[in-house]
Amino acid sequence: MTLGPVMVDLNGIALEPDERELLRHPLVGSVILFTRNYENPGQLARLVTEIHAIRSPALLVAVDQEGGRVQRFKEGFTRLPALRLIGRQYSSARGEGTALARQLGWLMAAELRAVGIDMSFAPCVDLDYGVSQAIGDRALHVNATAVGELAVAYMLGMREAGMAATAKHFPGHGAVAADSHVALPVDRREWTDIAADLPPYRRMIANGLSSVMVAHVAFPEVDAMPASLSPHWIR
Repeated sequence: MTLGPVMVDLNGIALEPDERELLRHPLVGSVILFTRNYENPGQLARLVTEIHAIRSPALLVAVDQEGGRVQRFKEGFTRLPALRLIGRQYSSARGEGTALARQLGWLMAAELRAVGIDMSFAPCVDLDYGVSQAIGDRALHVNATAVGELAVAYMLGMREAGMAATAKHFPGHGAVAADSHVALPVDRREWTDIAADLPPYRRMIANGLSSVMVAHVAFPEVDAMPASLSPHWIR
């Protein structure tokens, strides 16, 4: 049986019978975990082991563990800083900033791999324009060159720990105020301005990026459909 295209979530800290059946569905390929699925590292490791045992090849298990306000597992894990801290360190001392990015990428990934988690959806490479409610201190920097350099360092740290990186939110969530979890943000910039958000993705792809998360943001100057549903952006 191959893995399907759908990622699903779970209700609690242990698999329920109907969830086991759902995870066997051929359209399912992965599971995303949230804080409600976490009690302690031991429980988490058991849950991930059970998920992996359901199918062959094993379902992928993922989480958002960026740090700052987006860290699903806290007690028993290192409290990671928001990515903006890395950017501030970079602005003060470039070498120290890139080293910190690599170290934090490794630490985050190593702790998750220790309990069997396959993927963490990090790093966020949206530019810090200072307007997005959803992004804010999750952004590394306002400068695309700095974001690209730091994101590659973070990705390499994750890779050293045995985890692939995910760049998000393509093509960019930093220039809109609305939070795409509760509304559809509309970025009305011209293509030339939107294109300024893309260099971090190009740099990461050139260094072996494995995964991209597409933003649920509309860019009407390019396509009327939100990027997450747009063949233009996805292709």
